[in-house]
Amino acid sequence: MTRQTPAVQLPMRLGVSASVVAVPAGASPPVLDFLCARMPGISRDEWAERLQQGLVLQENGQAVRPEHTCQPGQRLYYYRHLAQEPTLPEQARVVFEDEHLLVADKPHFMPVTPSGRYVQQSLLVQLKRLTSCAELVPLHRIDRETAGLVMFGKRLSERDAYHALFRDKTIHKRYHAVAAWRADLQLPCVHASRMVPGEPFFKSQEVAGPPNSETRIQLLAQKGSRALYQLEPVTGKRHQLRVHMMSLGLPIEGDQFYPEVLRRPDEPEDFSQPLQLLAHSVQFTDPHTGQAREFQSQLELRL
Repeated sequence: MTRQTPAVQLPMRLGVSASVVAVPAGASPPVLDFLCARMPGISRDEWAERLQQGLVLQENGQAVRPEHTCQPGQRLYYYRHLAQEPTLPEQARVVFEDEHLLVADKPHFMPVTPSGRYVQQSLLVQLKRLTSCAELVPLHRIDRETAGLVMFGKRLSERDAYHALFRDKTIHKRYHAVAAWRADLQLPCVHASRMVPGEPFFKSQEVAGPPNSETRIQLLAQKGSRALYQLEPVTGKRHQLRVHMMSLGLPIEGDQFYPEVLRRPDEPEDFSQPLQLLAHSVQFTDPHTGQAREFQSQLELRL
């Protein structure tokens, strides 16, 4: 199992913080065999090359050599790296920054944290390179396909107080979405349902049972057969807004998963067809400064 917060603080490399993997008690395999077995998604040749280049480290910062044998309980540190990444069409922008908090506008298709085909182009790594803040951490997530505001804490010791805003529902988030217009739908409305993981694994679905998800929906503008909606999630289930809009017969434009899977997560994507969902604004009282905060995305969706 890997973690992003190692027991020792090794320096960032190109905005990437060191990840750590621990050798089980009682085990002492060759280091190359251990890394290949623990993280088979990285080829043996690539692990061998990383070891040759000194990119796998001990807790004291010294490089692990290819001929080394693991010691039981030893921690090995490495930096996520991809030889090639797809080029994303847009870059992120910083909306606000002080000593506690950073708020950024994330474009469509960009992951918040390194994942899959993206490391250097992930929002977190870009912001770490920009700020040189090794403790920068996202306080919440939005889907890679969704654009808009993402909040980051700048001090690990302050993270729990910010997380409490989401846990205690004392933060107010608004999203904008473009979808079809239904003249028969009474708006504003509240959609509540029970959501669970679906099939395939990357989807969510609604099932019978007590609701565990809730979204407030209202119409902002209408033009012909299309409309701009404001969505206010009360809860934060995976793909909640996308599933709730689909359930109302209003799948969000550009959605590749709902109602039908048009592109799986590992397949090439069409940058000309972004999901028309935007994390538009956020409002809360900062737990560390006591200041009332309200931020609005500089991005917008068009009818």
